[in-house]
Amino acid sequence: MSSATVTRPAATAATTTRNRRRLTPGRVPRNRRRLTPGRVLLYVFVVLTALAWLFPVVWALFNSFRDYDYTSVNGYVSLGGFTFENYTNAWEQGEFTRHFLNSLIITVPAVLLTLFLASCVAFVVARYSFRFNLVLLGLFTAANLLPQQALLIPLYRAYREIPLPLWMSDSGQLLDSYWGLILVNVAFQTGFCTFVLSNYMKALPHEMFEAARVDGAGVSTQFFRITLPLCRPALAALATLQVTWIYNEFFWATVLMQSGDKFPITSSLTNLRGQFFTDYNLLSAGSVIIAIPVLVIFFLLQKQFVAGLTLGATKG
Repeated sequence: MSSATVTRPAATAATTTRNRRRLTPGRVPRNRRRLTPGRVLLYVFVVLTALAWLFPVVWALFNSFRDYDYTSVNGYVSLGGFTFENYTNAWEQGEFTRHFLNSLIITVPAVLLTLFLASCVAFVVARYSFRFNLVLLGLFTAANLLPQQALLIPLYRAYREIPLPLWMSDSGQLLDSYWGLILVNVAFQTGFCTFVLSNYMKALPHEMFEAARVDGAGVSTQFFRITLPLCRPALAALATLQVTWIYNEFFWATVLMQSGDKFPITSSLTNLRGQFFTDYNLLSAGSVIIAIPVLVIFFLLQKQFVAGLTLGATKG
């Protein structure tokens, strides 16, 4: 009792002295990292990389507010000629209202169908052990390793030979239809989503599913009422990525679409190019307009996006 009483003031005094040393002005905390030459080079490299990435974006945004006649006379390295007419002209000349609707028709079903199919496959791979478990996961993931250009000719011929009823496609075939773009985006994006979701689902506690089976929960109940709610952060992160990738997709839209009024918004930028010259200020304004929906979706789902990436990384 007495020894404990004597020891406590000594320990308290030592702690107070240590804290005073830490708070003494002019003293550098020990946990602060020293600025070594290697760290300086790293900071310089990161800053230069960020500036190199931001420069085209800032330059396009800056010139989107400038008149073409002014820049053609004074050059792009000048100040003046600011106007908002580029945005109104780009919207009207590019017919963005129609093409935004086309992108909505293509992107929303493709993202929902991709996440649903990937969740189903990931649930089977993560929760059930069978001989071809890894083979099935590798089969879905291998689709991302194939170059899309290598499948251009066979896929184009297949789309031209597959018939569709007229109420689904006015062309009577899978070519030149919204269904064709939806299917090709789902096919190429399902593998990546399956790989991410399977790793995420493997980290979920097995005891929770065992308790659910004891309570009489079937496979559908375990999937819809237990697994999917727990995978909301991962699904939100993947939804943000998929919206960005499918919305900005340009290659397959120009190949599989033949009617100009069915092109998505990214392909409509060709309407802003003239026959003999191109107004790059007008084209910059159109590019900024097209980028706005993706930025809005990212900032709305930013919290869920970061949470999904963080949880997926910590859970392996």
